[in-house]
Amino acid sequence: MKKYPSPTKNKCLAFSLTLGAVLALTACGGGTDSLACGTCGPIVLSSNLLVSRTVYVGSKSTVSVGQALPGGGVAIADGTFPNVFTNETPDASFGVSSPIYLDQLTSTGALIRSIPVDPALITTSFASKSELALNLSADQSAVTFMGYKAAVNQLDVSNSNTAAVLDSTNPVTTTYPRVVAQFNLSSGAVAVTNVNAYSGNNGRAAVLVGGNYYMVGNAGNGSGDGAMLSALSDNTGVQMISASSTTGNSTVVGVVNGAFGSATGYQRGFSLAQLADPANPGKNYAADKTGKDNNFRGMTVFNNTLYVTKGSGSNGVNTVYQVGAAGALASGSLSAAAPITILPGFNALSEKVAEAKATLTATPHPFGIWFADANTLFVADEGDGVRIGVAGKVSSFAGLQEYKLVNGVWKLAATFQKGLLDQTAAVPTGLTWKVQTDGLRNIAGKRNSDGSFTIYATTSTVSDETTHDLGGDPNELVSITVDAASTSTSVSFTVLKTSVAGERFGGVAYKP
Repeated sequence: MKKYPSPTKNKCLAFSLTLGAVLALTACGGGTDSLACGTCGPIVLSSNLLVSRTVYVGSKSTVSVGQALPGGGVAIADGTFPNVFTNETPDASFGVSSPIYLDQLTSTGALIRSIPVDPALITTSFASKSELALNLSADQSAVTFMGYKAAVNQLDVSNSNTAAVLDSTNPVTTTYPRVVAQFNLSSGAVAVTNVNAYSGNNGRAAVLVGGNYYMVGNAGNGSGDGAMLSALSDNTGVQMISASSTTGNSTVVGVVNGAFGSATGYQRGFSLAQLADPANPGKNYAADKTGKDNNFRGMTVFNNTLYVTKGSGSNGVNTVYQVGAAGALASGSLSAAAPITILPGFNALSEKVAEAKATLTATPHPFGIWFADANTLFVADEGDGVRIGVAGKVSSFAGLQEYKLVNGVWKLAATFQKGLLDQTAAVPTGLTWKVQTDGLRNIAGKRNSDGSFTIYATTSTVSDETTHDLGGDPNELVSITVDAASTSTSVSFTVLKTSVAGERFGGVAYKP
């Protein structure tokens, strides 16, 4: 495995990081919220990228065979990578907290520098594939991401409770705050805000708008009754918190649907029950399990409007949503009673119906989204996650989808997969199984001088091995350029960088 710089060495207190312009290091020193940034000195750049990354740093002693695991059962493997993750068999919540790196890359993928984030401030979970999205703040002064207030090599942190909702039915009984980290692009400092949202599950992404963080994630890891599920419903979906908060208590954003205390239908924001059921004319869908319709993971802000995506879980609808009224963020924070609605033209089929054997239907699995302009929207689709060689694999949605707004309705213009899904499955060094690209997770983009768009993305993967988490397999950073004449067969993805075994790319940010 590659050796990476220690988070405790070569710390730079302040440096100017202007993505796409000049990086000027202004001072070197120490400090609890400084970054290890390597050699100090001015560096002049053209356009470049920021990519989040995590590396498994556990050792044999991180886990001992036979020890009790936080999520239940006893360990069947020690902490040696990759077999450590076979512990998901006795413990479905198994994960190991790991350090975060911000890699500064040229637009062609060449490494400029790797910036370790102090793990005393924030860590992530290996192998939680939905974490480490990067979002540029509305004023373009900072990049934000989410993680945990937990030391490196702690077990099952991503399924722990938070102080807001202590679920006695959660097999993981530990309590850890979730954390929003703000990486200041002028000073290089990292400021963190502890958050009590997403108890029992993970916060996926955050964006800074007007002094508030808007976050997406999921909550719940137990089997509680309606009252507990309702408390978790108030703790999930879109959450809002002041960037200067010292309490950690966030506000759920989303109109109330259903009755608190019910095990079905109490949703904050979107509810499946508000959609017409095409199989039963004149009727709406039956209500879903409380809290699970708002299991969001991707987000972006465009024209002062917040958009989020859902692409996993068997409840709700896998699609793209608008949070609140168009332009609502221009006048301040979002209302706690804001509606969350599906964008016109996007998938509106119940995932429960789509997955039922009698009505089995392929649906999209949207992740990251990027508005190129008011009439052009690119959606990263993760793919169906079906392992290599397993019957039923569907690739019609996976990859990069381009939508155009026509008379108020979003129409799918093309789905780009060339150079992505046709990659040959291969066995990465350090592993014994085949890994193949399955789709895209997080994306960022730019408009070029000729009117074309270049999109940068991190990929999702599948393998032919059944005892390891697909989220822990090495993935790629890719790019593609699309113009008005581009079709799904005329343009292809370019692989800019590939991670190694025990390493995963998370999100990507770009600022022209």
